[in-house]
Amino acid sequence: MNRQQTRGVLFLLLLIIALQFAFRNLSFNRTFVPTETTVLQREMDSLRALVSLPKKDTIYPFNPNFITDYKGFKLGLTPEQIDRLQAFRAQNKYVNSAEEFQQVTGVPDSLLHKIAPSFKFPEWVKNRRTSSYVYEKYPQKHFPKQDINTATAEELMKIYGIGEGFSNRILKYRNKLHGFTYISQVAEVYGLEKEVYERVAERFEVKTTPVIEKKDINTLNMYELSKIPYVKYGEGKKIVGLRSELGTLKSFDDLLQIEGFDKQRIARLQLYLYIEQ
Repeated sequence: MNRQQTRGVLFLLLLIIALQFAFRNLSFNRTFVPTETTVLQREMDSLRALVSLPKKDTIYPFNPNFITDYKGFKLGLTPEQIDRLQAFRAQNKYVNSAEEFQQVTGVPDSLLHKIAPSFKFPEWVKNRRTSSYVYEKYPQKHFPKQDINTATAEELMKIYGIGEGFSNRILKYRNKLHGFTYISQVAEVYGLEKEVYERVAERFEVKTTPVIEKKDINTLNMYELSKIPYVKYGEGKKIVGLRSELGTLKSFDDLLQIEGFDKQRIARLQLYLYIEQ
């Protein structure tokens, strides 16, 4: 093979390699780009579908006996329907089922079907064999009051407005205080409404006074003070600071210099603290 033939063969080989390279690139572009575009288009379509979905209003569980004007408006009740419910409640009566709620307020079936699944009644209402419109707010006079310091969760749940959550909260607060010294301390339970507390006070009283070991406020450090009932987070440090300024606390009225302390709260503190004279 002469030189000219050799050059021809080499040229032919280079041409074949170039054509194969070009063919592969062309084939890759034709398959990859449309595929990438298709995936992107699908993702865009999915996002559009999510945005177009209708938003659902969430109604959290609630006791329909305690609907406020604002709550009723949000639920879709008319002012007249809200007024009927509040007039009914003013007679010391309670609705204990969705059917009773509709009879009292006159709400249409469509609205009742929407909000009734969120009605939350006390457990004792659910477990009753029969329901009644009228709930006796005041216990019969011959019923002796029970000791709040020995009351069980089951006994507390017999009070209208107290379910498992509030009964456990009352017992937990009782343990924190080392026992109730006054029945009025039950009213301090977080979230307990005034009328529910009043029903508790009608059925319970303090019969066994708790035994509380008092501590000298002038000898406790900030961490020990923070563990005392009625001393909020960070106030132990403020008490120690005030004590340093005055040398020593000579009267509980000195605590009035700290923001947040008043006569009533100081009286509660004196159940757990004393000042050595």
